[in-house]
Amino acid sequence: MKQEDIQNIRNEYLAASLSETDAHADPIKQFDKWFNEALKAELHEPTAMTLATATHDGRPSARIVLMKGFDSNGFVFYTNYLSRKGKEIAKNPLGALMFFWGTLERQVRIEGTIEKISKEESIRYFQTRPRASQLGAVVSPQSQEIPDRNILDKKWQEAEAEFLDKDVIKPSFWGGYVLKPRLIEFWQGRQSRLHDRILYKKIDNKHWKKVRLAP
Repeated sequence: MKQEDIQNIRNEYLAASLSETDAHADPIKQFDKWFNEALKAELHEPTAMTLATATHDGRPSARIVLMKGFDSNGFVFYTNYLSRKGKEIAKNPLGALMFFWGTLERQVRIEGTIEKISKEESIRYFQTRPRASQLGAVVSPQSQEIPDRNILDKKWQEAEAEFLDKDVIKPSFWGGYVLKPRLIEFWQGRQSRLHDRILYKKIDNKHWKKVRLAP
């Protein structure tokens, strides 16, 4: 595709609006409202979120992960502790999330600190996963270089044999994290690129300041 053709790709945003008075005083409750609307709209992968992390010296990386829960404490996801993101979180616990619900013309940006959830919580969630997903967590040396696909197939067969007629045990290198937010921004697309942006900044353990940002 030609550069000028790419530059001419654009859409108008007309679906909804977001005012300071409509936005809940608590950003977690506002997120809950928008998330339930995303579920009702039957969007594909409404729990998909971009997770951005960085090395100790600030080199960023981003990928899609799935949110597996949220509450006033933060937003939960699971992964391999030895993956690239796991290693970056260990050295630099600052991170960011972004949800994009295109059909609703909405996005939510979240910034905060990331920490591991308890081993007990990780085990409880692991036990609810489909068996194939459990085996996948055991088999994959996530983010590490491997010579070819065959090594995964071989490790899969070995894991199937090891756990034949037994429950799959959560590996020690796999578990959950929670991103504890200090900043949450709700973006609603509007006409003429004059989008609505409502930003919440945490001012103490219980209270948030709500402001409007220019688009």
